[in-house]
Amino acid sequence: MMSGKKKNGRPGIVGSVLTNKCPRCREGALFINPNPYVLRMTMHMPENCPVCGQKFELQTGFYFGTGYVSYGITIILSALTLVLWWFTIGIGIKDNRIWWWLLSNAALLVLLQPYLQRLARSIWIAIFVKYDKNRDREQLNA
Repeated sequence: MMSGKKKNGRPGIVGSVLTNKCPRCREGALFINPNPYVLRMTMHMPENCPVCGQKFELQTGFYFGTGYVSYGITIILSALTLVLWWFTIGIGIKDNRIWWWLLSNAALLVLLQPYLQRLARSIWIAIFVKYDKNRDREQLNA
């Protein structure tokens, strides 16, 4: 299971989304530079998957919807940090612990933003492009 493949040989969707792989073949990289913290190239994607040839921008403005996905991820992450903070440090009305959480959470979200942007794109394209186990046969017949 270290390779990220399930028992049937099909790569797992969660692993391919988290590692920013093509949703069709789950092997090709979605982004040109694997490091999201090279800020000049954070969102640079090839036009097509280098492995299966899947087009990455399905239509003009395709990735505008990733804002909603990113917002949802941010809300979930913030809720998790709030619960973790609440159970470890506590939240008080009469002290500044809530403000420390807000500042810590804001800093965490800013630091994670390049990765979260890529994750949102990876989730968005995986919603619309499904895994195709016969992709190799289609390439041979073309």
